[in-house]
Amino acid sequence: MNTTRTNATKQRTRQQIVVLGAGYAGLLAALRLAPHADVVLVDPSDRFTERVRLHELAAGRPDVTHPLQQLLRGTGVRHLAARATALDPAARQVTTDDGRILPYDRLVYALGSRTGHLPGSRTGRLPDRPLGPEGGAADERAYSAESAEALRKRLVDGPGSLAVVGGGLTGVEMAAELAEAYPDWSVRLLSAGPLAAGCSGRGRDHIHTVLAARGVRVEEGRRVADAGEVDADAVVWTASMVPNTALAAAAGLALDPEGSGRIAVDASLRSLTHPEVYAAGDAAASHAPAPGPLRMACATALPTGSHAASSILAEARGRTPKPLSFGFTVQCVSLGRHDGLIQFVRPDDSPRDRMLTGRTAARAKEQVVRSTVRFLRLAARRPSVVSLIPGL
Repeated sequence: MNTTRTNATKQRTRQQIVVLGAGYAGLLAALRLAPHADVVLVDPSDRFTERVRLHELAAGRPDVTHPLQQLLRGTGVRHLAARATALDPAARQVTTDDGRILPYDRLVYALGSRTGHLPGSRTGRLPDRPLGPEGGAADERAYSAESAEALRKRLVDGPGSLAVVGGGLTGVEMAAELAEAYPDWSVRLLSAGPLAAGCSGRGRDHIHTVLAARGVRVEEGRRVADAGEVDADAVVWTASMVPNTALAAAAGLALDPEGSGRIAVDASLRSLTHPEVYAAGDAAASHAPAPGPLRMACATALPTGSHAASSILAEARGRTPKPLSFGFTVQCVSLGRHDGLIQFVRPDDSPRDRMLTGRTAARAKEQVVRSTVRFLRLAARRPSVVSLIPGL
C-alpha cells in the first residue's frame, strides 16, 4: 500500500473551514474543529480578550487578554491576523484587508457584538476610542466598554463626575467597579427602566444597597438620547449592544426577521439562506426550546460556538446535526472586587428566589469568569471532551 498517496488523499479530503472572530464563540469552535479539518481563524488581534472583564480593565486591572499563540499552540489552527472585508457565499470565499482570498467548505461567522451607537454621532457607533456626540473629532467625555483603557487613563488623571448610561448588568458592573476603584469620583448610573430588570426583587434590592454604599447615585426612568445631554466630566455608554453582522448582510445572509440584526439560523446554527455558513455567539439569532431567543452574553457564546462545531462535525460524518439545547442556570454580577450577586434563574432566564451575595458571590463570579479561559485551554488540549461538558 502506498502510504504517501493515502496520506495525500486524506489531506485533500479534509474540510477547509474559516472561522471569523476569535472571541468566546469563534475560538471555541476553531479549537473543537481543528482535529478534523484545516481551520483558519481570522481576527486582526493576536490576543484573546476577556470582554467580561473590561470593567475591571477600566478600574485598573493590568490586562484582560491572553496571547492567541499560546491558546492555539499545538492545535493546528492557523491564525490569520487580518480583518475580513468581504464574504462571497456563492464562491465560498472570504476576502481580507491584506488582499488574501480564503476558500472554505464551511464558514463559522462569530464576529460578536459591540457597544451600540451613540445617538447623535455621524458614524452611528462607538469605536475603540472616545467619540463625541457629533462624531469625527474625539470627545474626551464619551467612552464605551471597548475603550476601557482610555477610560482608565482619564479616571486616573483626576477626580470629577462620571455618568454610566444603561441600567443593564453591564452598566451595573461598570458603575460598581469604578465607584470602588475611584472613590474620589462622583458616580451616577442612569437607567431608562428599572435597574437590573432581569433580576429578582431581592436581587435588585441588593444591587441598590451595594451601589448606595459605594456612593453611586442611581437615576431610574432617566432616558438619555445623547451623551451631550448628560452633565458629567466623563460618560460611559453601556445602553445597548449590537451584533457585528454588516459583513453578513452585505453578502446576502438573511438576518433575524424579528429585527435583532443577528444572522437568522436554524436549530443547528446554520444560516437559513446559506447552509454552508454557521453562525455562533452574539452574531447569531440562536434559539433554544426553554429560553427561546438567546441573549448576547459569554454564557451563550461558548455553548453556541461549541454547538456550531458539533453541527459541522455531524454533517461531515453524514449525520443530521442535533438541535441546540440550552437553558440558563444563573446570572453572575460583580459589584466591585468584594461583593456580587449570583442570581439563580430558571432555564428560560427568569429569576428564582434563590441567590448568593457578598464575598461568596464575588468569589463565585470570579471562578465563573476564570472557567471560560479554562474551557478554552481544555478545548486546545482535549477538544473531544468539550462536548461532554453540560452546557457546552
